Amino acid sequence: MSGMPGSYRKGLGLSVLGGIVANMLFSGVASAHVKWFCAYDMTGSPRDLDQVLCADFEKLVGLSLAGLLLGCFAEWSVLGEPITRALDRATSWVRANIDVLFRGTAAFFLISAWNVGGVILTPELKTDLGFISWIQLAMAACLMFRITMPLTSIGIVGLFIYALTKYGAFHLADYPVFLGVAAYLALTGLGRNFMGVRPLDILRWTAAVTLMWASIEKWAYPEWSFPLLDQKPSMSFGFGSETFMVAAGAVEFVLAFALVWTPLVRRAAAAVLIGIFVSAVFEFGKIDAIGHALIVVALLAILADDAKAPVRVRHMAMAPFAYASALAFFLFIYYGAHDAVYGVVASLVGNTAVN
Repeated sequence: MSGMPGSYRKGLGLSVLGGIVANMLFSGVASAHVKWFCAYDMTGSPRDLDQVLCADFEKLVGLSLAGLLLGCFAEWSVLGEPITRALDRATSWVRANIDVLFRGTAAFFLISAWNVGGVILTPELKTDLGFISWIQLAMAACLMFRITMPLTSIGIVGLFIYALTKYGAFHLADYPVFLGVAAYLALTGLGRNFMGVRPLDILRWTAAVTLMWASIEKWAYPEWSFPLLDQKPSMSFGFGSETFMVAAGAVEFVLAFALVWTPLVRRAAAAVLIGIFVSAVFEFGKIDAIGHALIVVALLAILADDAKAPVRVRHMAMAPFAYASALAFFLFIYYGAHDAVYGVVASLVGNTAVN
């Protein structure tokens, strides 16, 4: 390629990376939670930022931002209203029955956790306390009646706190969506909002934070996913593992960010994310189906949400700044928190060894 003009090489690179993004939508590893299937070591040093912020990363961030702006423009343009109306019609049944769907999915999730045994809400959070499984079964039973739904929420928060004491805040930063689920169930059970904020909006924000955090982890520890890509090479569509994981993180981050943006943009992002998560089930089976059940039904609720808000030109103008700020913030928080938690631990271990 050395003889190719620079503009041609750049265009070819963008095309290849665009192909990775498109193909990734049909690849299970893009959404599989790697801690459920592969060995991981959170105490190990994450990939240096100068390695993360490579040329492919910059191109993919640019592509992601272009996709976000395209969605904003479509919503603002004359296409926005008819697309929204069509989406409202297509999701009317889901919207009318989302309460039953959410409660049923949460019950399925909790009963599955009871059946597996020895887990705290999610597959990699293990416990030797046998009664934890029975608590989760009781929490599922509480979902039968609206008046007892807050008890399920209390149980979720309690188990989350227990997992915090066992695994630490950095590990549990993977799962703020559980707190969103708890808030959603409690508030819908009581028929209330929280200081004027809808239960669905709390759930939507916690889902977005969960997925943005997970995307940073794909860049910080891409090697955790390499065994999966080695076992299932077709998932990467012939692209290198390093490049594919950069793409996976970029797509997940922009779709997660879109969940907190304008109504049609976030509904479109929810639809794409549902497709990604469902495709992962065919690759990874029932563990993935159970583990992601709550976030999928949350995304379904977002997809069916017909709340309207005016879309202005300023939303398009603000999108690049907001997206870049969110990206910088999550990179800073992830790397800063990791250093604060595990850097101190490593220092203490080193001092103990010296003494």
